[in-house]
Amino acid sequence: MNEKNLDSSINEYKEISKPNTYIKQLQWDMAIGLQEVDNLKPSKYLEKLLKENVQGNLTIDEVKNELRDYYVLKEQKKEINHNELECDFVSTRIVELLNEEKFELSVNYLKYLHKYLFQDVFEFAGEFRKIDFSKHEKILNNDSVAYGDSKTLTESLEYDISLELSKNYKEMNIVSVINNIANFSSNIWQVHPFREGNTRTTAIFIEKYLIYLGFNVDNTLFKEKSVYFRNALVRSNYFNNYLNIKTDISYLIKFYENLLLGKNNNLHSKDLIVKELFDN
Repeated sequence: MNEKNLDSSINEYKEISKPNTYIKQLQWDMAIGLQEVDNLKPSKYLEKLLKENVQGNLTIDEVKNELRDYYVLKEQKKEINHNELECDFVSTRIVELLNEEKFELSVNYLKYLHKYLFQDVFEFAGEFRKIDFSKHEKILNNDSVAYGDSKTLTESLEYDISLELSKNYKEMNIVSVINNIANFSSNIWQVHPFREGNTRTTAIFIEKYLIYLGFNVDNTLFKEKSVYFRNALVRSNYFNNYLNIKTDISYLIKFYENLLLGKNNNLHSKDLIVKELFDN
């Protein structure tokens, strides 16, 4: 056979489409994976229901209804595992949101996401916190990031979003896109406007934003590296002037390089440990 017969350049490219079951499974993987940031695991019952949803035997509304009936019965028997309940309902709401085309780069949309995600779990879903707080972080030897002032949460978010609205991602190269998205998500997370669920809300907000901008997002990253994602957000906002420790966004950039470019950066939370805090 001669060279000409082996030349495939004349053949047309054929578009490969992912089966619906594959897409649904990725959505569930992301939804449940994100619960790892709060050490939450799904119930065996949700694992059964999501398989039925992936195969097309149950709609997402039917999954919700089955879950409600399941937890009503559990409550009657006083057998509710509240961590599983939170994981089950929030995961289901995430899948719903991933299939919703709606997106708006605004403070109100961020509130909408939180309310939608946690409506089955928290009475304060969609409401900004009215107190200041701190949180012990393992990678910081129990030190905390300085979160946004509870009195200026709306103003802080409006400022960050106003800067974002002025950007034109179509004119940026991918390196600039990743740097800007990393900084934006870091800033939104640092405000920490809600009492609980800030990382999950930020992740969905950024995911929806990236899709809105036309980027392909690798959902498996949130399944496998959600804890790293949170720790990278912590590291991007932590500083300690006394020990000359500065904020470091490089770890978050590595996450987004994998997410948007398909890079194979090693993402390990142990690499984010601030050693100076353990030496003193």
